Amino acid sequence: MPAPDQAPPLVLLVGPTAVGKTAAAVAICQALGAEVVNADSVQVYRGLDIGSAKPTPDELSAAPHHLVDVADPDQEMSAARWAGLADAAIAGIAARRKRALVSGGTGLYVKALLHGLAPAPAVDPALRQRLREEWEARGQAAMHARLATLDPASAARLHPADRQRVLRALEVVLQTGQPLSARQAAHGFSASRYPCLALGLDRPREELYQRIEVRCCQMWRGGLLAEVAGLLAAGLPPTAHGLHSLGYRQAVAVLTQGRDPGEALEEMIRQTRAYAKRQLTWFRALEGINWHHPDDLPGLMARARAFWNPEN
Repeated sequence: MPAPDQAPPLVLLVGPTAVGKTAAAVAICQALGAEVVNADSVQVYRGLDIGSAKPTPDELSAAPHHLVDVADPDQEMSAARWAGLADAAIAGIAARRKRALVSGGTGLYVKALLHGLAPAPAVDPALRQRLREEWEARGQAAMHARLATLDPASAARLHPADRQRVLRALEVVLQTGQPLSARQAAHGFSASRYPCLALGLDRPREELYQRIEVRCCQMWRGGLLAEVAGLLAAGLPPTAHGLHSLGYRQAVAVLTQGRDPGEALEEMIRQTRAYAKRQLTWFRALEGINWHHPDDLPGLMARARAFWNPEN
């Protein structure tokens, strides 16, 4: 954890999926000599390339990237673990006298990095295993309904398919008797751990939705099913953490349950649009974000340059 008076200044670039964060981040870093710290919860996984819209080899070579391909898909990447890795990456960047641009759409990662996380109990392995077995037996809707009974505030902000976070919220309330949402409310998340300029990217809603549809179709037709089939053939279980993410869970259903591919693609598009809406709601609730259209690169670069070099 950085000391408050020694924390390097960060530029944060956030926004919904498919808005154009990767291209903007690479352009800003190229122009200003900065490095990207990935804050996408799927791009952290090795082998999940197509469905995560991972930066291309050209983009990875155009600007240094950190926290891409740092975990296997069957490993859990909690917000706390990611924030620890991000702290180390940012410290390394600062030691080289470079700037760090944190880019991604995973709001909980961003929150953990800037404000820390509410204290939570250590994992009870037996309870976690029981809840995982219950999830497999009863399904996501039943488990989300159980959470809604025990911790309505957490259930309201978590999608039923977000297995990792739904189960963690259930763990906390069942283990302690106190809802995770109450712990988070008590934490406050006020002081920032880093000096930060927050930049947000957005597009008109129909423009964004059209980009989402195009991207999902390109993923589906560009090898997503083959990518998942290869992972399963290599021994990755269908229940792996990474395969619960959008696109991957639909591909798993096609390959292991005989789901109709066309219906799976339509569900992927629909759920990705809903996810983008939730991302925007999350980020718009944060104070101090400067919103831009992704095409406004001059404006984005001007803000970043003035923040990192206020004397110029």
